[in-house]
Amino acid sequence: MNTADQYVKAIYLLQEMENGPASTGALADRLGVSPASANEMIGKLESRGLAEHEKYKGVTLTDEGIVRARDALQTYCIIERFLANVLSVDEFRAEAGDLEPVIDDLVAERLDTIIDRNAECPDCFDPETDACCHLDVPAEPVETEEQRAD
Repeated sequence: MNTADQYVKAIYLLQEMENGPASTGALADRLGVSPASANEMIGKLESRGLAEHEKYKGVTLTDEGIVRARDALQTYCIIERFLANVLSVDEFRAEAGDLEPVIDDLVAERLDTIIDRNAECPDCFDPETDACCHLDVPAEPVETEEQRAD
C-alpha cells in the first residue's frame, strides 16, 4: 500500500465519521502530517481523479477513490487481524500502521487466507476505534481532539 492509499483510506474514514467532506486539518491529524503535506497530497489525488477538494469545505472521494479506499481499508484490516489474532502482537495497531505502507496486494492476499476474513469486511470497520470488528481483542478507542485538549 502506498502513501496515496493511506490518504484515500483516511479520507474515506473521515467522511464516514463526519458524514460529509473530510477537513484538511482532520486529515492531517489522522495521518500525523502537516496541513501543508495533506494539501499537497490532496492536490495529487485530485489530479489522479481520486478526490475532489473544495476550499474551506473539505475533500471528498470520487467513485474511483472510494473503491481504492475500500481496498486499502480491507488490506489494513487483514494486517491488523493477522497481527492481533494470529501472532498475538500486543501493539498490533501501531505495527499495522508501520506495515501498511510496505504490504503489497500479493502479501495481503496470502495473509487473508490465514485469517479467514469475514465477507462483510471492510464494511464492519469502526473508524471511531480504528479497528476491524473481527478482532479477538477488545477495541481501544482512538483519542479525539477534545480528549487531547483536556
